[in-house]
Amino acid sequence: MENVEFNSVGVTLAGTIFKPRHAYAAVVLVHGSGQEARMMGMASLLARNGIAVLTYDKRGVGKSGGVYAGPEVGTNNIDSANLNLLALDASAASNELLAHLPAHHGPLGLMGFSQAGWIIPLAAKENRKVNFMILFSGPVVTALEQLRFQFYTQGNSSFWETHTEAEARDHIRSDADRYQFADTDPRDALAKLSIRGLWLFGGKDVQAPVRLSIEHLKALKAQGKAYDYQLFSELGHNTSSSKSHEPVNAAIQWIKANCSHMKRK
Repeated sequence: MENVEFNSVGVTLAGTIFKPRHAYAAVVLVHGSGQEARMMGMASLLARNGIAVLTYDKRGVGKSGGVYAGPEVGTNNIDSANLNLLALDASAASNELLAHLPAHHGPLGLMGFSQAGWIIPLAAKENRKVNFMILFSGPVVTALEQLRFQFYTQGNSSFWETHTEAEARDHIRSDADRYQFADTDPRDALAKLSIRGLWLFGGKDVQAPVRLSIEHLKALKAQGKAYDYQLFSELGHNTSSSKSHEPVNAAIQWIKANCSHMKRK
């Protein structure tokens, strides 16, 4: 382990690099929407499986400078300006990790959670050194569509026992927006990328509209994009931290299986 500091858009971010002796790939961990510090447990797990990792304190959290935006502090963290700012942080983290890797290294990816579904495509579009992306419960819908879905489910874990997919789709399509802000559609960036990606979804998710996201991914795949997904029917939104190890193991196996297809820089 090595603690590092790096600059991004006028502030200093703090993180930790994990470097296994023989790394076959490298990833930067990208946060969800909360006030999240570096993700040491996930980084350690990935490193034990031969993946170099940089995990960092989110902007305005822990030892990282800047200002955190989010509902906990009464500010909007899913408007376009904030998502783009966090994408620039992820891009800067990618450059920092690359600076600590040997000249001949494996592919570099971005791995993230929930809100990272919007951030990672923007970061990968910004930084062409990124070779792949892995999203745990990352929405493939606009930020406003996500909000409509969340207001409809109200976080009720038994939502799908009393509602149909058709009802959810109708609500997402027609409900009035409670907030007005610059929206983000991840498909805009995803349509321009030529890297591989994997999305890991839970079938009982009440935070992100999973089946609509899968439909959008299939449309992108039909256009020639190398985007894969796996659906874990009994899991909810926290696919990366559930009691089941299947999603994380699937991510690791996917990286191993696709290493030879992902261009090394």
